[in-house]
Amino acid sequence: MEYDLVINGLGPAGASAAIEAAKAGLSVAAFEKKAVAGFPVQCAEFIPAMLDAGDLVISETSVQKISEMITFVEEDTPDLTKNFSGHMIDRRAFDASLVKKAEQAGAACTFGVKVKEISNDGKLLLSNGKKVTTKVILGADGPHSLVGKSIGCVNTKIVETRQISVALLKPHMATDIYLSNQIPGGYGWMFPKGDVANIGLGVYADQKELLKPALESLHKRIAKTGQVGNEIIGYTGGAIPVGGMIGVSGKLGQSLVLLAGDAAGLTNPVTGAGIAAGVMSGRLAAEAIIAYLSGDAEAVDIYQEDLEDLFGASLRRAVARRKELMDLGAAQGGLSKDAMRGAWIAYEDYWRKVEAA
Repeated sequence: MEYDLVINGLGPAGASAAIEAAKAGLSVAAFEKKAVAGFPVQCAEFIPAMLDAGDLVISETSVQKISEMITFVEEDTPDLTKNFSGHMIDRRAFDASLVKKAEQAGAACTFGVKVKEISNDGKLLLSNGKKVTTKVILGADGPHSLVGKSIGCVNTKIVETRQISVALLKPHMATDIYLSNQIPGGYGWMFPKGDVANIGLGVYADQKELLKPALESLHKRIAKTGQVGNEIIGYTGGAIPVGGMIGVSGKLGQSLVLLAGDAAGLTNPVTGAGIAAGVMSGRLAAEAIIAYLSGDAEAVDIYQEDLEDLFGASLRRAVARRKELMDLGAAQGGLSKDAMRGAWIAYEDYWRKVEAA
């Protein structure tokens, strides 16, 4: 099998790229290791309004609006951030909607199959044993991207997350954030989604053993308020890249290789927000691939520049704030409440100027 473009991963980045590339008339094959689009969900399912990329929130996948943020710092009285708007989406339906559009545009989307091996000359071996050749490979295969590894572009800094879904017993229009020394390297959250709440947290990758007890403690804390139920409806979790944008392009033989979304390290290292970045980078990657295959020698450089323009400043700020927390935590054996506030987006101190490295 030979294609213009092969995409590994059919999350928001891969599916968005498939839509645009297929619309332009490229032969596109996309492979996803999951058996079903967007399931199991490995996402808190919140898209801040400032990141929704205009038409990103599709009406049929938006479950409810969010109007504010409530931040809990240790046991202090929580702080309210008004006008922090956004949408809770049905991530499974969201991904499925993007895949449907890709298929309607002419992309061949295959589930339950992934790229297993990539040779130095750009030939692909699939997990079903078939071999594929292509002019361009797009890695949209998450933080541990096989495509990224093939060109030496690897996310080395990772946070591990775990999330449960429980019944939401009282209507709620805010994202609740929990900052604590009991959640090192990340934060806890409670995001309302209609009659369900997503409760989760993230920690440094080398402290994964804290995930289960810390999440149980957070669930009990919220359940005591009568806001959510005790019964757990479902579990999920996954890895989030927190080192900022990595290299996004390379060559294997005659094949161009690009990365998008989590594979490129575009997830915000502080908030973990990555859906919008996935969609936008997927679209931009497709534009670059279309131009490249049309003979534009500068297309890859323009893709890199576009990502820098869109995400560079916010990623550098988030990386800097994470580093400050890590340095303080290591030096002091824990973090002060002021330090936690200074590294979270709800507080003015977070937005102070980042000193050049």
